[in-house]
Amino acid sequence: MSDDTIRLATIGRILRRRWRLLAALAVVGALVGYGTSVLFPPRYTASASVLLPGQWEERELLTQVDVATSSTVVDRVAAALDWSGVSGTELRDRVSAKAADGNIIKISGTADTPERAQRLADRMARQFVTYAARITSGSTDSAAATAAEALRQQVEDTNRRITELADAADPGQTVESVQARTELEQLRTSLEEAMQKLDEADPANDRASMVVMGPAARPTGEAPPTRTQLILGGALLFFLLAVIGHLAAARMNRRLRTEPEIAAALGSTLLGTVDVPGERSAHRPDGGGPRAWTRRLLGIDTRWDIPTPQRSGDEAGRRIRYRRVCARLRDRLPAPRRLLVVVPDGDEIARRAAGQLIAEAGSDPQLRVVGVSVDRPTVPDRDTEAGALVVLSAGSWTAEELAGIAEACADGRHEVVGIVVAGPVRTRPPARSAGHPPDDATPALAVRGHATGGSA
Repeated sequence: MSDDTIRLATIGRILRRRWRLLAALAVVGALVGYGTSVLFPPRYTASASVLLPGQWEERELLTQVDVATSSTVVDRVAAALDWSGVSGTELRDRVSAKAADGNIIKISGTADTPERAQRLADRMARQFVTYAARITSGSTDSAAATAAEALRQQVEDTNRRITELADAADPGQTVESVQARTELEQLRTSLEEAMQKLDEADPANDRASMVVMGPAARPTGEAPPTRTQLILGGALLFFLLAVIGHLAAARMNRRLRTEPEIAAALGSTLLGTVDVPGERSAHRPDGGGPRAWTRRLLGIDTRWDIPTPQRSGDEAGRRIRYRRVCARLRDRLPAPRRLLVVVPDGDEIARRAAGQLIAEAGSDPQLRVVGVSVDRPTVPDRDTEAGALVVLSAGSWTAEELAGIAEACADGRHEVVGIVVAGPVRTRPPARSAGHPPDDATPALAVRGHATGGSA
């Protein structure tokens, strides 16, 4: 697993080098979203509001919300609407209720047409008011009702007694009789006002008078998720999954990138690093057919996780690196110096580097290039060679694959005398003199000629 931190530059590299694949996957996600919208027809939602007069606590409002969506109310609505194929159980998934500010219960209904959604919301609101009123009137405490009735009877008896006292008072116009009748009338008025306030304060009187605040408005747009939302959501989901998949693949990448790791996997010494002018075809696998054409069209025929090649110096500086590698080989090998150059199959950068190395080495040391499959590595048996030189590019092979190449060299009785790591670089157009052929033409020809094991 790679321990490299995922940076914005990594995401930018994914977007830059895999934009065709990401665009294709986004289109596929949009098509999946469209197919989902076809399977699930559009829905419309309408809402009706019910006002609850009086003083209500929050828990009481929540209780009324549960009552509004109870099975009893929904079953009655389903029976009243009598929609074909829609039962109370199915209708229960289409309705909802919530408490809003100001003692208002907002009841919503969802249906496949705006008209049905409006009818469902209105019918739910009316059935809720009817059922709530029935619950309130039927659940009044009998003891409290008896006490209230007894109190009213006592008040009526008191009023009757006041009338009798007023009639029995001195009918004259004395100050005492007038004052007595006035006090009795004031007492009667106070009792009537107290009973009126008692009736007004009765919770059953307030809570039984719930009001539907007008018919539900007919919806003008689809309820989310709409078809457009599904299409955009599918495209965005597939795009993000593709990016996350690339990041996860990079995180799980076990290819060795540093020279010490490569040298440790092969169990040999690093002789140097060389530069190879980078080309897009260097990382593109060979092959044809529809599959290769599709990979090329989507831009997945080349690796995206390879860092952008750095700009190198002139051609003379690159040739110096190859000459130094050849000098180290001459120092490490006895005469006559013959080596087997092992290049993993599919590593075009390493193959070009091996060809350039042959061109710079000339006849000392004598190099013979062989391609080795990393799946089942096989190296020719030792003949006159003094060992094997492994040439490969960084970030292309795992430790297990390189260990397999080292074991194949040991099976062929070849000692790995050194390792050369090749890396792609960007070059400026060289100022070539007339009549002087480029050096990279000879390595390419040498690579093709010695890919199967010819001597150089």
